[in-house]
Amino acid sequence: MDGGDEVEAVSYCCSTCDGGEGHGRTLSVHTRKPRSLSTSSSTTSSSDNRRTQSLHGPSPVTTFGPKACMLHNPNTIMHIQDPASQRLTWNKPPKSVLVIKKIRDAGLLQPFKELCTFLTEVKSMIVYVERKVLEDPAIAGDDAFRTTMNKFCTFRDDLDDISNYVDFIICLGGDGTLLYASSLFQESVPPVMAFHLGSLGFLTPFNFDTYQSQLNQVIEGNVSIVLRSRLRVRVQKDSREKRAKVEENGVILTNGDGEGMHKAAQYQVLNEVVVDRGPSSYLSNVDLFLDGHLITTVQGDGVIVSTPTGSTAYAVAAGASMIHPNVPAIMITPICPHSLSFRPIVVPAGVELKVMLSSEARNTAWVSFDGRKRQEICHGDSITITTSCFPVPSICFRDPVTDWFESLAQCLHWNVRKKQHHLTSEEEEF
Repeated sequence: MDGGDEVEAVSYCCSTCDGGEGHGRTLSVHTRKPRSLSTSSSTTSSSDNRRTQSLHGPSPVTTFGPKACMLHNPNTIMHIQDPASQRLTWNKPPKSVLVIKKIRDAGLLQPFKELCTFLTEVKSMIVYVERKVLEDPAIAGDDAFRTTMNKFCTFRDDLDDISNYVDFIICLGGDGTLLYASSLFQESVPPVMAFHLGSLGFLTPFNFDTYQSQLNQVIEGNVSIVLRSRLRVRVQKDSREKRAKVEENGVILTNGDGEGMHKAAQYQVLNEVVVDRGPSSYLSNVDLFLDGHLITTVQGDGVIVSTPTGSTAYAVAAGASMIHPNVPAIMITPICPHSLSFRPIVVPAGVELKVMLSSEARNTAWVSFDGRKRQEICHGDSITITTSCFPVPSICFRDPVTDWFESLAQCLHWNVRKKQHHLTSEEEEF
């Protein structure tokens, strides 16, 4: 980190959560001058959290950021805790918070400034804000807010790793802000408190009007959480390049096939992986494998592989069922399949899915992850999808079950219709 007067390193390790010595954290103590976070590698090795093959899915990592973990219920005998028993606890009082704001939304300027002033001046917390948020002229040009702004820690999502510095996250906006928060953390995710200041708000249960009392409850650890499972996605690119063999004097001797160059990228996905036909007018034609076995070939506009959280997003629009976030499952939903019998299915969270272009495919396919990082998939490329060990701990307004059904009713108007009136005595006679 640069720009600060002093930075004191404090080591900490959660003794109540499993994960061994790999979960030790190093935190930075508050400094007054604005500074920028330099890139640092995560202290948690992914090899310490290898997924074991199980139809019930991997046991989720229950440490969230540097200081938070889930309060364990000693009477729990389930592989995944009962939703009512999932509560947040802090190993040490939280001191740092990441505030995520929807970029260039004029309606969020006042809530953002009010929240940040409360966090820095009243709660004396270290506030992390993305640098491009502060580049908004409406914020950068506010002289009254400059004193508060000078206390911020800034970062850039493409360069800086803040996973070991943030104790919890506050999202101001719609569901997209929560998806963006998830993308910033490729391993352990700090607890997320999402305020409903966007258009839909299915994943944002908190009302900003009473943010101070709600924040006090979160800081005290007196809240429920829901563990939103994510998908670990690996995209393997198989590109073969023809390389010319050249003499020292520059004369080309032969043109031969070079060795296959395999490029892999990995993503953590909260909602869904979408494979579609892109700009082509032809049907998408992709093979779908489950634990190494070909189960079907998707012929249509594409296929959606989603988490239970993503079941209420693109998948439900394509005809899938809605699944509570606590259910360990992966959903497979075709997009406009050219088959009357191809219905959405739900598979156990522990399976491994692979999507590849069929050998008979007339065109390439395109893939996106939570609507981002869109890229082309060619013959020989593969997309491997499993349940991640790193869920997103979303803080509940009431509890996981009540919040979910309220979102169904308020945001999606689930089963809303006029009620049938009762029969009068005269009507019953007929």
